[in-house]
Amino acid sequence: MHAVGHALSIAGAMTWEITWALILGFTLSAVVQAVVRRETVVRLLGDDRPRTLALSAGFGAASSSCSYAAVALARSLFRKGADFTAAMAFEIASTNLVIELGVILALLMGWQFTAAEFVGGPIMIVVLAVLFRVLLRERLLRRARDQAERGLSGSMEGHAAMDMSVGGEGGFVRRLLSRDGFTSVSHIFVMEWAAILRDLVAGLLIAGAIAAWVPDDFWRSFFLAGHPLAAKLTGPLIGPLVAIASFVCSIGNVPLAVVLWKGGISFGGVIAFIYADLLILPILNIYRKYYGARMAAFLLGTFFVSMAVAGYVVELVFGGLGLVPDQADAKIPDDGISWNYTTYLNIAFLLLAAALVVRFLRTGGPAMLRMMGGSPDGGEQGEAHGHGHGHEHEHMHDAD
Repeated sequence: MHAVGHALSIAGAMTWEITWALILGFTLSAVVQAVVRRETVVRLLGDDRPRTLALSAGFGAASSSCSYAAVALARSLFRKGADFTAAMAFEIASTNLVIELGVILALLMGWQFTAAEFVGGPIMIVVLAVLFRVLLRERLLRRARDQAERGLSGSMEGHAAMDMSVGGEGGFVRRLLSRDGFTSVSHIFVMEWAAILRDLVAGLLIAGAIAAWVPDDFWRSFFLAGHPLAAKLTGPLIGPLVAIASFVCSIGNVPLAVVLWKGGISFGGVIAFIYADLLILPILNIYRKYYGARMAAFLLGTFFVSMAVAGYVVELVFGGLGLVPDQADAKIPDDGISWNYTTYLNIAFLLLAAALVVRFLRTGGPAMLRMMGGSPDGGEQGEAHGHGHGHEHEHMHDAD
């Protein structure tokens, strides 16, 4: 029982450390999604030119989805006319170039990891685009499109199909500050939490268990930590393999990354591990359903190569600039709750979250929440709900 208690205490300490950052990140993401229409995104992602891929990455970073929802949304964009490469760039950015991930990396591991994440992400997208240009044949792409049009369900389909942006007149600020805008932000905020919660809890519990039960000597041997050059050469290759087998995706893999870094994986290996949330086994199976077995294998190979290359470049650049932190200073949070800036920030942001949850409950949110895992072709209902978001619910539930 002591071992279990130790694992849970580490998981709890990590949770407390990152709570305010998660709320901040998902709130900002909800604000952006509330004012950016889905059809606008599709219209701008019709090719694989550098400018289009940059836009894809920007829209993806703003959308901030869990891995399952990001994969479903990328398929939805592809079916509606977006270029396949642009859709994949959007998918990568929406899980790996988001605000909450950067803040959590800084809190748990140091600002260097945040910088590396945002440097390596665009490199991964560029490498992937080059690989697609060289290796992706029109016949395979046509088969993938035919398979995508079948509309087989994966995960978080209803969530990906919904467009909850606010319509009407006025600019960004006016729409955002309207009652409809508040309602839309609250719905997106809660649904993003619902999408990520399972993986976040699993990641924290797995990280706590590994930190408490697996000795550091095991990881140091596994990652060849006693041989610095070998560790740097193998880290970006081993990192994605560990991620594929871990079943933990999205932000949930950051706590495990802390444990791996403390255990001796290389700097580039940590970054490649975090990127590989899009290659865990359940998501590979979803790729098979969405695009067919051949395209799933193609995505596995090209994603893996791009993640490894990004890891190597980050290792080389940050190592050359002397920005790689000392692993001896790595520490897993286990201090519990005390009156410091983290506690004050958590209280403030938990109050914000409570206000958004209350709005969600008062404006028909639970009904939408039940639609999150629905059909990929249920988009018309979700989009119709989204464009006039708030009006019918205001009349039925709002007591303002």
